[in-house]
Amino acid sequence: MRKKIAQYLAGKKFIQKIMETPADLREFQERPTPRLITGLVLMVLSFIMGWPTVAALSVLAVWFQEPLIAVIGCPATYALSYVIFIVGAWLSHAPHYMGVLARYTLQSFLRKLLA
Repeated sequence: MRKKIAQYLAGKKFIQKIMETPADLREFQERPTPRLITGLVLMVLSFIMGWPTVAALSVLAVWFQEPLIAVIGCPATYALSYVIFIVGAWLSHAPHYMGVLARYTLQSFLRKLLA
């Protein structure tokens, strides 16, 4: 079964292209730029403010017996944290770094599979 999967994958142009051009991980060794640091801080901030704030608003809604606090506040807070996360990911070039890391991981997996 493993050999059949390996032969099938080895015949694909996409896989051949990945194996011919090795991933360059030198980008992860470079000193982080202020833009990257700002993006990562915003991403962490979105996690810190997202779910804990939703939980706090839910507790307040129960405490004051006002369900509108949770009905309006929770989606608004969650949407704001999502926007902050997306801005942080854009600033830190997260899709680029994830692409490089995914390509490296896929190459490592395919080397072991095709060996």
